Amino acid sequence: MSETNKKEEREEDQAVNEQIKDMGQVTLEENSGKHRIHLLTIIGEVEGHESAPNHSKTTKYEHVLPKLAMIEDDQNVDGLLVLLNTVGGDVEAGLAIAEMIASLSVPTVSLVLGGGHSIGVPMAVSADYSFVVPSATMVIHPVRSNGMFIGVAQTYRNMEKIQDRITSFIAGHSHITQQRLEELMLDTSQLVKDVGTMLEGEDAVREGLIDEVGGIKEALAKLHQMIGENGQKKTVERNKLEVVEANL
Repeated sequence: MSETNKKEEREEDQAVNEQIKDMGQVTLEENSGKHRIHLLTIIGEVEGHESAPNHSKTTKYEHVLPKLAMIEDDQNVDGLLVLLNTVGGDVEAGLAIAEMIASLSVPTVSLVLGGGHSIGVPMAVSADYSFVVPSATMVIHPVRSNGMFIGVAQTYRNMEKIQDRITSFIAGHSHITQQRLEELMLDTSQLVKDVGTMLEGEDAVREGLIDEVGGIKEALAKLHQMIGENGQKKTVERNKLEVVEANL
């Protein structure tokens, strides 16, 4: 290998390492199927319109949303793998990310590691197929508000509407009903200082929230399978279009 090629390879590795360090993102393409899979990590607190303290691990939605748009626009990206270990965070930011993931045309798979709490739940179920490791937990609780809270009827109705948006999204992208979600949210028997429910990996699958218990091996295998099926579907559709055009 020439010195020029070695330098280019070092620069490419450095760029990849910087992307992982700064954004927790990288493209996986060294697989036997030659599929280009974008890896997105949602770690710590989901940061919204207000900045979190400097010592907090955060996922910034202003970084994630443009990246998701780029993935949709890039014809060379075959699929998206989302890794989650989040305590939750800003509701609007979390729902925005979840809606973006759910609307992608490429196959998507999510994997909950450690925790997928609060607004992390909609993001976990937004993928086409979801996994959770056995030791992970997912906390489901009512919507909370930081700062001053004006205790009037209008405020409570607004909170109910926000909560309804969340439960509707989760129920629409998983196998759990909205009624069951609300029951879990209002459970008073599990959390000492709050209402809600903590689900471990197998519990989340049993409730219909997550599709399957598994790790990175299972998540990648499923995504490769979905990418292959998506490619076959596109081929069939393209062949049908060619037949129609030929008959015109």
